[in-house]
Amino acid sequence: MLEFSLRVFFRRIEIAGEENIPREGAVIFVLNHPNGLVDPLFVLCLVPRRVSFLAKSTLFKMPVIGALVRMIDALPVYRQQDAGANMTRNRETFAACYERLRAGGSIGLFPEGVSHSDTKLRPLKTGAARIALGARVDSKREIVIVPLGLYYTAKASFRSEVLLYCGAPFSVPRVKLDDDGEPPRTAVAELSERIEQGLHDVTVNAETREGLALVSRAGRIFSIPATDYDKDAVLTREMRLRRRFVEGYGYYRVNAPARLAAIERRIARFEKHAELLNMDDESLTATHSRREVMPRLFGRALLSLLLAPFAFVGAFVHYPAYRLTGWLSELLARKSEDVVSTYKIIGAILLMPLTWAIYTLVIGLNYGWRLGLCALLILPPCGYVAVLWQERYGRFISDARIVLTATTRRRSLERLIAEREAIRSSIVRLGDEAGLSVE
Repeated sequence: MLEFSLRVFFRRIEIAGEENIPREGAVIFVLNHPNGLVDPLFVLCLVPRRVSFLAKSTLFKMPVIGALVRMIDALPVYRQQDAGANMTRNRETFAACYERLRAGGSIGLFPEGVSHSDTKLRPLKTGAARIALGARVDSKREIVIVPLGLYYTAKASFRSEVLLYCGAPFSVPRVKLDDDGEPPRTAVAELSERIEQGLHDVTVNAETREGLALVSRAGRIFSIPATDYDKDAVLTREMRLRRRFVEGYGYYRVNAPARLAAIERRIARFEKHAELLNMDDESLTATHSRREVMPRLFGRALLSLLLAPFAFVGAFVHYPAYRLTGWLSELLARKSEDVVSTYKIIGAILLMPLTWAIYTLVIGLNYGWRLGLCALLILPPCGYVAVLWQERYGRFISDARIVLTATTRRRSLERLIAEREAIRSSIVRLGDEAGLSVE
């Protein structure tokens, strides 16, 4: 159910570096934390082994969410900043972690401590290193730490995309505990630093929002149609590219800010011209040959027509629950973007089945239970068809825009595409000069 909900909410889900995940033995998974309770769900659904996550104790007391964290076998962490938290109970949690690791199990945790929407990792807490070193003392098994990076294209948006990037595992050293039963501070600091480096290697970290915004805009200049390369590595390529762009931005921000500003002005002019032509990223990167576009255009038009009746039913039935879920999510999140999708997914899990039940009951009472049962079987697929129809229709409009622009304003389109390639070449040259390949 949880994996199905994720695959409906997110249009594309990728996992890269899966070979770095040990299939057996004691493992600690450490992750960045940009998206509330959605973050651990990806690990639970995508990682090919059972993982027990550490979660703040206050979550266990919340309606619905408390049931969810218990269902995924989470372990409570008691934090000083949480009112009424009994910090001494963390010993029980640490003991439970030791037991699972020494038995060859795996746990997952977020060393940053909280979910957030910052442009880079927050300073890490020492809990991950302390648990790892404490478990290693009496363990006959090797314990490894695997850093996992979560990369979202638009984490709060329905039908956006996400990448789970698995870094290289590294072993936990064996140390002696001090008189208080704690690992030495130097060992904790060294392992925490190693964990931080591992997370930096699998995440995108920008110093400023302005820098991240420019990197995102430059990244769109490099976007290419998914059909032209490995469809299963679209987000992996994008994430690696943005990491290099962030490095390049940091270099030129210090060493040649004028050149960086010139690129930004050039990108702004390009975006303005693209807007005037009503051409989006997909339109600019697609083929503009009418011989290739027209068959695809007619194919998508035919598919849209065939699916339209089912899509209409799905949209009509599910739209109230969809809108209510979005409104409640924004209200409950209180402008905290890192928890919006958590509330949206939980809301959909609750409200969509309620919608089906109401329609089944109404149709069954008025027209007979056979029709009511048919409605129960038909309505959920119709809802999914409505989502797919909207996406296919959007692509149909994109193709139509290509044909129209290529017919009526071909020279303007060609100049725009030439400018895009010129900007791309300029960024490549900047990367080469900084010693950062962007190809």
